[in-house]
Amino acid sequence: MYIRRRQRPIALSVGGSDSGGGAGIQADLKMFTALGVHGTTAVTCITAQNPTGVFGVQAVRPQLLEQQLRAIFDELPPAAAKTGMLYSTPLIRVVARFWTQYPNVPLVVDPVMVATSGAVLLQPAAIRALQEQLLPRATLLTPNLDEAALLVGRQLRTPEDLRVAARELNARFGCAVLVKGGHLRGMTEAMDIFHDGSQEWLLRAPFVQGVSTHGTGCTYAAAITARIAMGDSLAVAVRRAKLAVTGAIARSYRIGRGHMALCP
Repeated sequence: MYIRRRQRPIALSVGGSDSGGGAGIQADLKMFTALGVHGTTAVTCITAQNPTGVFGVQAVRPQLLEQQLRAIFDELPPAAAKTGMLYSTPLIRVVARFWTQYPNVPLVVDPVMVATSGAVLLQPAAIRALQEQLLPRATLLTPNLDEAALLVGRQLRTPEDLRVAARELNARFGCAVLVKGGHLRGMTEAMDIFHDGSQEWLLRAPFVQGVSTHGTGCTYAAAITARIAMGDSLAVAVRRAKLAVTGAIARSYRIGRGHMALCP
């Protein structure tokens, strides 16, 4: 008996491995699967981490990252891709150079710079390479509050600050921007600003009380990437991803010694 198999779209995560399973490529693969896309990965770094912190980082050789990307694109061409932890200038150069060959593959760049615990996940010298070489090739840039502040060179304290920063980053790099304002103080909602140069959206969701997790930014960007791979327009993908990540937070479950994990 012949069984007809439905073909799933493919999404690619380029980023670091989180040994605790809460962030990085592990979080991305969970969200890809939850939304019905086949997840592939190109690992940039292996980290020793758990919900309390990052205890070690080992970057892969640039040649190995390039080999991973080539292996994926040769046989499993992704309909959309995202980057997370890139860590160093040589690794950023590999990704940027690779995307010159595949400019039609939408690229979501989550500029992972510093972990919630304070660990440096992007070398200071690599920030310039990120801005000059990769962001101009991005379809969407998804900085959190601290990352957006670093990119624009000033503190962001209000929703209006988010809006101005999103417009500034869009004008500078030519890509759509989603500034995530979940860490804004004094707010009763998790508030984000999406700006693509022609339209602007304010996305809101109620805070889920009593939940503290890491990996939310990875999961959010992965949800956007999965929705793009499934055929959504960028604006629709962002709105649906906001709902998906809010739901993942609301369904969080307990693990280990009193920690919480997202449930996509």
